[in-house]
Amino acid sequence: MRVTKKSLALSLGVASVLTVAACAPSTSDTGGGQAETSAAAEEAPEAEPINIGIITSTTGPLAAYGETYVDGFEAGLDYATDGTGEVGGAELVVEFQDDGGDTDRAVTQARDLIGQGYTIIGGTASSGIALSLAEQAEQNEVLYVSGPAATDALSGINDYTFRSGRQSLQDVATAGSFVDVEGQEVLVLAQDNAFGQGNLAAVQGVLGGKGAEVTSVMVPEDVTEFTPFAAQVRDAAPTMVFVAWAGATSGAMWQALDQQGVLDDITVVTGLGDASTFGAYGAASEKIDFLNHYFPGATDNEVNAAMIEHVEAAGGTPDLFTPDGFVAAQMIVHAIEEAGGANDVDAMIAALEGWSFDGPKGSYTIRESDHALIQPMFQTRLVSDGAGGWAPELVAEVAGEDVAPPEAAAQ
Repeated sequence: MRVTKKSLALSLGVASVLTVAACAPSTSDTGGGQAETSAAAEEAPEAEPINIGIITSTTGPLAAYGETYVDGFEAGLDYATDGTGEVGGAELVVEFQDDGGDTDRAVTQARDLIGQGYTIIGGTASSGIALSLAEQAEQNEVLYVSGPAATDALSGINDYTFRSGRQSLQDVATAGSFVDVEGQEVLVLAQDNAFGQGNLAAVQGVLGGKGAEVTSVMVPEDVTEFTPFAAQVRDAAPTMVFVAWAGATSGAMWQALDQQGVLDDITVVTGLGDASTFGAYGAASEKIDFLNHYFPGATDNEVNAAMIEHVEAAGGTPDLFTPDGFVAAQMIVHAIEEAGGANDVDAMIAALEGWSFDGPKGSYTIRESDHALIQPMFQTRLVSDGAGGWAPELVAEVAGEDVAPPEAAAQ
């Protein structure tokens, strides 16, 4: 079921027919009772539609992430409402907005939706946009369920903001599951920009907190020759290297690490991205340990199977951030159900705080204190797919409790 006004209206019509049929009197009823029942059914007011605004990128640099998130959201809404697209007889009308990766545009869209009376907003893969939408949620007292945005700053930012994906601290904690880091040197190899510095800070906080000695090799963004930096890493001889890298220079960086023997002698861990990145590591692929948020074969449970089936039936391909959309839909439906509608935002917040549920990755819990989403993570590796490419293979599941981020301080 594609979640559009048109398809949901159709679902509502079918559901209405079923409801009338279910309420019809039996043949044993008297004529008068039948007339009264029919009249009551005709006079019963129709539940007002519930509007949900989803703001994410379907164009721009994060378009691929946004598309898989939307696929997951539609599958999750179908699953959570048993295919009706309704909660308590009320039609769920989803308005998708394309933020194009632009913060100002996303904020304008959020304000417009809120101005129309929307009390539920979701989405975005951009951490910067998510933080701005969280601010709008607090100012306007509406529920906000973020998408794949991984910034740790969302957890505990305010009472109105929740997340449907993982956060950076969970990535780093998963990296630490590959070795016993206590008393060992962990070296961070990263680009010297906000992304790299953020990852370094997370490693210092999480793995440093577990007794690791954290060092770093930070590479200027304009560098194209990586041999000297790879040699620095090799000569430091750490127990583990955590690589935080993004962009077009990834292939050359991994090649340099391989040529300098780093991948042969040291445990090197990095995050496994979406399917489009599986070929980025070249000959180094089988020498890298990957932490992972999700790939379709990572879990074997009923919810994951239902999500994959729905997405594929709609012509999509499940990928890294498909579960984030699915879980967002589960959370929103649960909040509406428990609150008796979307008008009582405080009741929706209370319904989500502390809620545990089964999702595509397994068991999830929304931590009441800061709204962090506790969830399993995965150790994976890349193996040859037999056709000249690479495919992920599960090494181990890491329990959500073992990689739970530190509780965020109240802001």
